[in-house]
Amino acid sequence: MTSIYVFPGQGSQHVGMGVDLFAKYRDVVSTADRVLGYSIVDLCLQNDGNRLDRTEYTQPALFVVSALSYMAKCDAGVEPDVAAGHSLGEYSALFAAGAFDFATGLSLVKKRGELMSGSAPGGMAAVIGLTEDEIMGILRVEGANEIDVANLNGPRQIVLAGPVDDLARCKGPFLAAKAKNFLPLRVSAAFHSRYMTGVADEFRTFLSKARMHTPKFPVISNVDAQPHEPEAIVEKLVAQIVSPVRWTDTIRRLMSLDNPRFEEVGPGKVLSGLIRQIRKTEQPLMGSFDDRGAA
Repeated sequence: MTSIYVFPGQGSQHVGMGVDLFAKYRDVVSTADRVLGYSIVDLCLQNDGNRLDRTEYTQPALFVVSALSYMAKCDAGVEPDVAAGHSLGEYSALFAAGAFDFATGLSLVKKRGELMSGSAPGGMAAVIGLTEDEIMGILRVEGANEIDVANLNGPRQIVLAGPVDDLARCKGPFLAAKAKNFLPLRVSAAFHSRYMTGVADEFRTFLSKARMHTPKFPVISNVDAQPHEPEAIVEKLVAQIVSPVRWTDTIRRLMSLDNPRFEEVGPGKVLSGLIRQIRKTEQPLMGSFDDRGAA
């Protein structure tokens, strides 16, 4: 059996997350407060002014709670053979693998959230019920060249990013093509798209100062569904900001391992639902682990 931990990204946050962990890991919580400059406990449990749903706060909060959840697993004597994370969750997976320490990971996530929240206005929307090929065909017909694919969450659950008006214009054609739903997301920018290029460039400067270590087990990159190579972690994390989250291919890659057992570590069960859907309809993506020498 291959034990696989997956770590959630934005959208899994909720008031009260981490309540059973904060008292157990007081020293780590103190480190988080020092790095962030505010109380992580107050953010997660009180959520004054709905801060928890603002990107600059959501990302650090999810990283902290996911990291504490992983620590609890380790304290119980359970560690994975391989890990992956959805967007922000990739930082939790890299922390779990020892690519950087807790304070470093949190400082990276804090900066990432600040940069992304301050990026140019834009939007995102989930198209449910159509394949990527069907979606791309409709975008071509509509001349919607300003829209990018941002998240490939499942074979028929795909998130688009771009200008809000362009996204809204495509709702009718998607529904006419028998999409089950078209759901605008509550975000302020077009994440994982060309519109994040400035953010990625600025983040590279910050990220390049961080000390990285060789992961102790493979961590799958969102960018290409391949295991991270130690010397390329920084560039992959920079590329992640402007590239689609290839979650379907990530799970297909992990499905090729011996008797894979997935476990979501952190708040919520969003990824568990996506994984069930992918395993039900998709075939394993073979070869990559052996080819890259990781497993």
